[in-house]
Amino acid sequence: QVQLVESGGGLVQVGGSLRLSCAGSGLNFGRVVMGWFRQAPGKEREFVAAIHWSDGSTFYTDSVKGRFTASRDYAKSTGNLQMTSLKPDDTAVYHCATRDSGSVFDPSSYRYWGQGTQVTVSS
Repeated sequence: QVQLVESGGGLVQVGGSLRLSCAGSGLNFGRVVMGWFRQAPGKEREFVAAIHWSDGSTFYTDSVKGRFTASRDYAKSTGNLQMTSLKPDDTAVYHCATRDSGSVFDPSSYRYWGQGTQVTVSS
């Protein structure tokens, strides 16, 4: 059974930092892409970042470039999202997910999802 468990969310002030983690099990991570998505109240789920597990190549949405960094710990099957210079617009529930094929940026390409972790940025 595949499980993705996020951790690391919380309340932070504007300009602060948080590090999200996504621990995976039951899946061969060798060829997947781990994506990070977020969903704010009343808004659609949006792509944030992704990382190719095999070579570590990364993708980011424009609004987080230079502030967020996706990484992975290959040995621990854990993905991380380091978030810095946080803004109120970053407030959302953040989900990790794994993709087998299809567009990295499209949520429908991802098969397995974590339960989400709340990130709240206060001004």
